[in-house]
Amino acid sequence: MGVNPIIDPRDKESRLYRWAAVFISIIVLIGFARTYYLKGLFDTPSLPGLLVHLHGIVMTLWVALFVGQVWLVAARRIKLHQRLGLLGAILAALVVLAGVATAISAAARGSSPGPPPLVFLVIPLGDMLLFAALVGTALYYRRRMDVHKRLMLLASVNLLTPAIARIPLQFIETGGPLVFFGLTDLCLLACVVFDTVKNRRLHPAFISGTLIIIASQPLRLMLGGTDVWIQFATWLVG
Repeated sequence: MGVNPIIDPRDKESRLYRWAAVFISIIVLIGFARTYYLKGLFDTPSLPGLLVHLHGIVMTLWVALFVGQVWLVAARRIKLHQRLGLLGAILAALVVLAGVATAISAAARGSSPGPPPLVFLVIPLGDMLLFAALVGTALYYRRRMDVHKRLMLLASVNLLTPAIARIPLQFIETGGPLVFFGLTDLCLLACVVFDTVKNRRLHPAFISGTLIIIASQPLRLMLGGTDVWIQFATWLVG
């Protein structure tokens, strides 16, 4: 997750990152239980090819590494945490590559949770772009622990959108992007509020990162309906 610790074990802020690690794991498990982790217990369609399996493995490893890095620092295993930093950077790159490839493949198959596949493609590709930008910036600021840890948290919470969209609740299943984006935003804002109250200041990394994530959502939805995007998406899947 970077060269320097995500959190300082002596810092009371560490509670936020520990709870976030648990919460992210639970949401990912619930969201993908029927279609991936506990697929054998549910009558869901078979996974379409090796690429989807690879994507699932890479994303699972990312969540596991995020959780492991947080708890290593909480346990004061700082040296081991730092050694895993390079692995985190490599895995983040694999997350982006697998995510982009899977999204394009799904659009080519005509797979979409509601909107036309070429229109919907803007959402997962936007998620990967944001993830790459947040993680890349976090790695650049790896010696600024206060910035690094917050950007890594935002990057991981932002990836919850696909899991949230698959939670088997009717208002989520029928609500579309407005609901699953909105629930992701609530998770982001909960982290920001907790951090702000604890430190009695709104950290610039949280301000900029959260605003970029939230602003990107309506922009992606607007872009997805334009002729320029449809032509670009058609070229991607072609």
